[in-house]
Amino acid sequence: QVQLVESGGGLVQPGGSLRLSCTASKNIFSIPTMGWYRQAPGKQRELVATITNGGRTNNADSVKGRFTISRDIAKNTVYLQMNSLKPDDTALYYCHAIYYKDYWGQGTQVTVSS
Repeated sequence: QVQLVESGGGLVQPGGSLRLSCTASKNIFSIPTMGWYRQAPGKQRELVATITNGGRTNNADSVKGRFTISRDIAKNTVYLQMNSLKPDDTALYYCHAIYYKDYWGQGTQVTVSS
């Protein structure tokens, strides 16, 4: 079992920044893949970024150059640094882990609006 707890969402103006955190209940080095997904109202959940336990990262085209996924193994935490935020980034952001099966956090809301 893996529990995932997200934090860091909120309301930000266009062009602003936020950092999301996802803390796992087990050593993240033992989790093959972790990442972030998002779901906007009326849309399907989509991949934002992933990081493997080897440190390899992958970003969706829509966030390349603006979002960065990283991790702190000592804190069992994965981060999503989001810069140059746009209104289209408004969504519920979910932390995800693959450890024999899929695990999801409860989600944290990100709203980009002036």
